[in-house]
Amino acid sequence: MTSTPYTVADVMTTRVIAVTPTTGFKDIAAAMERWKVTALPVLEGEGRVVGVVSEADLLPKEEFHEHRPGLIEQMRHLGDTAKAGSTRAGDLMTTPAVTIRPDATLPQAARLMADRHIKRLPVVDADGTLKGIVSRADLLKVFLRTDQDLTAEIRQNVVKRLFPLSHEAVKVTVSHGIATLTGQVRDGNLIPLAERLTHAVEGVVDVHCRLRAPTAA
Repeated sequence: MTSTPYTVADVMTTRVIAVTPTTGFKDIAAAMERWKVTALPVLEGEGRVVGVVSEADLLPKEEFHEHRPGLIEQMRHLGDTAKAGSTRAGDLMTTPAVTIRPDATLPQAARLMADRHIKRLPVVDADGTLKGIVSRADLLKVFLRTDQDLTAEIRQNVVKRLFPLSHEAVKVTVSHGIATLTGQVRDGNLIPLAERLTHAVEGVVDVHCRLRAPTAA
């Protein structure tokens, strides 16, 4: 009924700063600082994502910089102490990388980030080749759609399709992403559906549905 949902491909960043497994520790840190990112995909061959190296992967080097951990401490923090002695992305990275496909929906991306407690996802094709990167901030881009754009989509893809005979009696207004539907329609059974479909429009923050239908005599 509504237009095709926004996908990761619609909001992802296609210019991605990446490293290779042989990239050194200092070059990784410098790239993060220069480009103001907290994680970098690690690419192999023709751009296949084999891992992600993040600030968290680099921190053990600083944590154990002033002292060499004892045997018990090494056993407790085996992964961290191994990374503290590493100097290349291939040894520092987290693998396998958590990735997502370009055709995934924005809610799917948001759920994956929440479940895995990560802030960004490399976007890959079926072969695992990097196509872009999507961040939490990218997922919020749909809420930057103008009120005029949202009004037009709701009227065209919800009101006119649900109420072809009475759509002219329906007023659609959107203010700061909050949509309000008012007016009288012929079929009251479709009012709850109109509210749900309006909620589903990408970028809508909330819906006030004030549609009404003639009461039965």
